[in-house]
Amino acid sequence: MEIVTELREAVVRGDMAKARELAEKALKAGHDPAVLLNDALISGMDHVGELFKANEVYVPEVLLSAKSMQQAMQVLKPSLVKSGIKPRGTVVVGTVRGDLHDIGKNLVAMMLEGAGFEVIDLGNDVPPERFVDAAFEHKASLIGMSALLTTTMYTMKETIEILRQRRPATAIRTMIGGAPVTAAFAREIGADGYGPDAATAVDLAKQFTGKA
Repeated sequence: MEIVTELREAVVRGDMAKARELAEKALKAGHDPAVLLNDALISGMDHVGELFKANEVYVPEVLLSAKSMQQAMQVLKPSLVKSGIKPRGTVVVGTVRGDLHDIGKNLVAMMLEGAGFEVIDLGNDVPPERFVDAAFEHKASLIGMSALLTTTMYTMKETIEILRQRRPATAIRTMIGGAPVTAAFAREIGADGYGPDAATAVDLAKQFTGKA
């Protein structure tokens, strides 16, 4: 399983070219794509998440690792689809209406993909109705909202209210984050979770889908 370890290390190092090359090599050698996904890509990104939470790596390094994982995923995806491998769950993410900042949201999206989730990224300046419509359309189990401005963060509450109006007993959970957002604010507006950073957001998504 040496090539699996090498692929995992390439993801952790953020070596995009090597990650793609090793994924191609491993598939040609007959390695199970599910093993490559779980033991190399997801395992590698899980480790990067732990390093990030411990302040041993920072956002630029995490972005490189996530992009390396994506390069390998592009190679593995056709084989995973053929094998019937299903994602952990589907997450709709976006930056809220009136807010054009997306670096944090992009990092969360990439790390969720690295953890095995299907991510529907709505981009930035997303109105509350769009979050809810997309969640139902894609049968998502989680909506993740980001805001960097205090003037936009209250639209998160609108999204939660619309979600509950549309389906009061919905199983769709909500998670929020961003510089001005706090755990107290999440409780105030009725969000199910608060992620102070991308790694914590991924941990919450795993908990909410029962696949931690």
